[in-house]
Amino acid sequence: MANEDLKVITKAKQLAKHTLIVTSNARRYPKKYRFSLVDKMQNKALEIYESLFEANRTDLKDYKGERLELQTKAITHCDELMYFIELSYELGIINSGGMEAWSQMVKDIKYMTISWRTKDRKR
Repeated sequence: MANEDLKVITKAKQLAKHTLIVTSNARRYPKKYRFSLVDKMQNKALEIYESLFEANRTDLKDYKGERLELQTKAITHCDELMYFIELSYELGIINSGGMEAWSQMVKDIKYMTISWRTKDRKR
């Protein structure tokens, strides 16, 4: 794919941007959460993108196991980020609407990646 990313990679870019914007707001995420929760959330969002990007660049024919592993890593990072989003809600940092929208972004990526991995396993 020359200049066009897979849809899941485009969504991962959007998730990373959204996560950085939301968590960088000091009024929303107070300083006391900066090094515990915020850093983890930002890193997970970026790691989702990185894992998916690397999986897409990994040749299925010659490196199937590595590609499947990168896809699985991205799925795991989605689950971890989901927990941090839920924790943010439970701590009163974000409201239910914010949690639902953000969580939906993560779920979309997770399920698209599961589908991609399933197709790759069958090839």
